[in-house]
Amino acid sequence: MPVRSLNQSVLRWPKPELIVAAVQQWAEAQQALRPALAKVGVFGSYGRGDAGVGSDLDLLLVDASATGPQQQRLLQWPLEHLPLSCDALVLTPTELQELLASGSRMAIELQRDLRWLL
Repeated sequence: MPVRSLNQSVLRWPKPELIVAAVQQWAEAQQALRPALAKVGVFGSYGRGDAGVGSDLDLLLVDASATGPQQQRLLQWPLEHLPLSCDALVLTPTELQELLASGSRMAIELQRDLRWLL
């Protein structure tokens, strides 16, 4: 979502707080359409609060109705409506609990960086 600054050839990267607000609006709209969406959070640079030029979104969706492989789960969400490119993970509440209890590198990063928006 880089935007052109007036008539100059310079692009400005959107401020992180604008990105987070847009993701939160997206999440609220998705939850209105799909009540099984229990939580949405950002992690990585947007979760830590140190996102900058070129940062992508790392998104976690907790969907109580999620089934099938991860790629199939992702296709059910309109991620293309998000303001930046996105790496997303769709988990059920049970899968999230198991992941966080696993002690894996991903679990440690989520415990450190995850910021719930919904």
